[in-house]
Amino acid sequence: MQVAVVTFDGFNELDSFIAAALINRCRKDGLEAFITTPTPVVTSMNGVEVTGQRPMEFVTEAEVVLIGSGVKARDVVADDQLISRLRLDPSRQLIGSQCSGALVLARLGLLNGMPVCTDMKTRPFVEACDVTVLDAPFHSEGNIATAGGCLASQYLATWVITRTLGENAARDVLDYVAPVGENRETVDRALRAVRTGEAALH
Repeated sequence: MQVAVVTFDGFNELDSFIAAALINRCRKDGLEAFITTPTPVVTSMNGVEVTGQRPMEFVTEAEVVLIGSGVKARDVVADDQLISRLRLDPSRQLIGSQCSGALVLARLGLLNGMPVCTDMKTRPFVEACDVTVLDAPFHSEGNIATAGGCLASQYLATWVITRTLGENAARDVLDYVAPVGENRETVDRALRAVRTGEAALH
């Protein structure tokens, strides 16, 4: 199973890299994430240049697509040509957004009244799209999930791993990366966030 971590120019390193790194700990189980970019090289909000592993068109074949955030998110959603390259299908793909990535989901018309999680700076712009923003780090409905706050990217990765490989696989990954001495609470917190986010509003 392939995961496209969509990473635009001006991206937030925490959002793209944490999700990709956690998911890639499941390579041996057939789950692999790729930094997917609209141009061969993108530059982060802090000036880090990254060469994309897959072109944007990879999103059509990936089983999972995660839309990362960044300081140019509003430019992204205003670019009709760029948006047209994001051909997503929630009937057959798991689709998630991180922080300002929620603007992309709204622009693509994928939310259908679903409330979202996003960061505080992006919140007013998401609300301007007539989308309800939750005071929560993670929310999912069906095959669509959103996460708010940079470090909530671990919850997005947990959701992907749980949905594709099961909760035990997610536990193993989280236990490995947890701060020493905080393993149990790290695992429990992430799984609780995902379970709560899935149960909310149902």
